[in-house]
Amino acid sequence: MSQRPPIAPRSPRAALEPEQVPQPPKHSQRARSTLVVVGNAIFTFLIVAMVLAGGVFFYGKKTIEAQGPLAEDKVVNIPPRAGMTDIGDILQRNGVITADRWTFIGSVLALNARSGLKSGEYLFQKHASLRGVINTIVEGKVVQHSVTIPEGLTSEQIVARLQDNDIFTGSLKEQPREGTLLPDTYNFPRGTSRDQVINRMQQAQRKVLAEVWARRNPDIPVRSPEQLVTLASIVEKETGRADERSRVAAVFTNRLRQRIKLQSDPTIIYGLVGGKGTLGRPIRRSEIQQPSPYNTYVIDGLPPGPIANPGRASLEATANPARTRDLFFVADGTGGHSFTETYDQHQKGVAKLRAMERQQQNDTVDADDQPPVAAVPSPATPAAPAKPSAPPKASPKAAAPKASAPTSIIANEPGAASRKRTAKRAPAAAPAEPETEEEKTQ
Repeated sequence: MSQRPPIAPRSPRAALEPEQVPQPPKHSQRARSTLVVVGNAIFTFLIVAMVLAGGVFFYGKKTIEAQGPLAEDKVVNIPPRAGMTDIGDILQRNGVITADRWTFIGSVLALNARSGLKSGEYLFQKHASLRGVINTIVEGKVVQHSVTIPEGLTSEQIVARLQDNDIFTGSLKEQPREGTLLPDTYNFPRGTSRDQVINRMQQAQRKVLAEVWARRNPDIPVRSPEQLVTLASIVEKETGRADERSRVAAVFTNRLRQRIKLQSDPTIIYGLVGGKGTLGRPIRRSEIQQPSPYNTYVIDGLPPGPIANPGRASLEATANPARTRDLFFVADGTGGHSFTETYDQHQKGVAKLRAMERQQQNDTVDADDQPPVAAVPSPATPAAPAKPSAPPKASPKAAAPKASAPTSIIANEPGAASRKRTAKRAPAAAPAEPETEEEKTQ
């Protein structure tokens, strides 16, 4: 048995002290490498960046796709040359977005839409999100304004309408020729120049005229598309009823074939006032035979050009008129016309119209003679207008009234020019009325 060394007595304090202090661990040379330190820093940065990017992405996505503040649809105009900052301010002022300009700019950049922002008038939908607002501007979904040009207006009247419409800009370089504009309903964005509007109407007219001319009846006595427009303009001004256009066209076509003067009242008016379109008073007796290149009571055949801008329906009716032998038509007192082949038949129609007018005038006088307490005429004797008036043209694209009411043809018995009548002119036996009171049939 070996003997243990004797234990030297020590104090408690000495017993707690280690007999030998351990050496600190040595660091690895690899851990102290610069590349390792830099790599750790980069890795830590990437982790932090990814966390931040994820937060920004989810916040941005929520901001861009959140419902907007608009309580209802709203139209906002973005002026030309407006930048991202300007657009953001405009949208915020109009309550389209709640985000400030910087959030808007960030959203535009995030959607890569900076180069696609366009000026114009935009309709933003109710509760449109920021993404939807930016997409609307980028796609150029500008508001389209509907503009209706009624049939039968002259070029001067159409230009006046365009000048009065504030959605158009600029002034016209020149007055368009009569008959070169197609009446129709068009859609234009705000800021369209008036020259562009005229060009579009002229292009539409050329296209429609080419289509109608290609499908025309080859037997009609017109030799060119220009003559077709001229005759169609007369038809347009003579009747406002769609069911009568082809019959009115047939009357004028038959007269051209038989070399009878057209005797159309609107040609008198155009010869007097030109592009103004309306005379503002009845035609006087002296004006019926007043020389004018357009007065078809004086000239033979067609006038030198159109007297208005006819619509597609009148062009088609003139290119394919009804197959009749009618040479006359007169107002029938109900807003339409009565068509006849002979002068005697026409005179009967005139006499019938006169009787209706006299009856209506008598009814009006009787109604005026009623005691004051009878404010409403009795059903047995209703008050009627003194003169019949034609109803407005039944065309969805021409809701506005035409420039002048359609008139009826003056009867002309072949071989007896001195026996001309109008539908409202007194018979030959009756004394002539004063010049300023003579009225043509409207």
